[in-house]
Amino acid sequence: MKQSQLRTPSILTPAIDLLCVGGLSLLLFVPMILSGRADLVFLGAGAQAWLLTLINMPHFMASYRIVYRSPAMIRRHKWASMYIPAILLAYIAFAVTSNENTRVLVIILITVSSAYLAWHYTGQVWGMMASFAYLEGAKFNDRERLLIRTSLRILLAWHVVWFLYTQLRNPDPVRPVYLALSFATIVALALGAAGLYKAWRRTGAVPPKRALVAWLGLFTWYAMMARDPQAIFWVQIAHALQYLAFPIRVEINRARPSPAYGKMAWHMAVYGVGLLTVSYLLAQILPGTAMSVVGDVFGEEPGRAAPILMLLVINIHHYFTDGVIWKISNPEV
Repeated sequence: MKQSQLRTPSILTPAIDLLCVGGLSLLLFVPMILSGRADLVFLGAGAQAWLLTLINMPHFMASYRIVYRSPAMIRRHKWASMYIPAILLAYIAFAVTSNENTRVLVIILITVSSAYLAWHYTGQVWGMMASFAYLEGAKFNDRERLLIRTSLRILLAWHVVWFLYTQLRNPDPVRPVYLALSFATIVALALGAAGLYKAWRRTGAVPPKRALVAWLGLFTWYAMMARDPQAIFWVQIAHALQYLAFPIRVEINRARPSPAYGKMAWHMAVYGVGLLTVSYLLAQILPGTAMSVVGDVFGEEPGRAAPILMLLVINIHHYFTDGVIWKISNPEV
């Protein structure tokens, strides 16, 4: 049997990749959306906190493992490793000590974080599509890339306006824009499909399933959020699963120089326990409900705002870090 027949290019395995990148989103979220339920979360606050601790927080810590693993990496990415954290921590210090303006400063940081989150979600989906197309030797050309990324940018705009529409005390001023962008998601679907179809026609092969699932998965995420704003909880979990396979692959690659399989397995076990332990400690100190805290923050007192601000800093720093370290054009990546 030829070597090419023995190995299917993947991050972990083709099946795990497919499930993590969006397959689970389609299997679970589509029936939830079609159920007609208004409440799509199902779980209580305690169960949500545990899932966020076990899945969402580790994806933050995994990105920190990449940035802070060595002095050389810290020096190479000074903005991600030093400057941005310093700026954000200085902002927190000012916000907490500025009693009269704490609420305003918290709201500003929430708004920045939410806008950045839209960029982060859609950017990661494009990264997934580009990565899996690259793995299967079916890279998108400039025209296809433009159509697909325009599709994702429409969804980005929808996400930003969705945040304003669901969090403003009076959403009436943004309602027309929200409705217009909700209809525009149909255009986004058509544009992305056109880009994928062009790739099919050009190459004579259906675009990689993992790229297709990542793109379709994002539409299900936003359909969940449109139906029930609290369903962003499930979207956080889906996003974290989509991400985690990649830093795990990086860690496997760095452990592989050891010829002993047992030593590599031990290395990965320590890596996993380390991520979970740090995530558990942070989840006990900081609010466990991540972005769902947005709806409660407006009534927080200055002293109670510090944990919320710290959690937002972790989110914003993670978004920035990912934009720096994951570049498919970088040969090391």
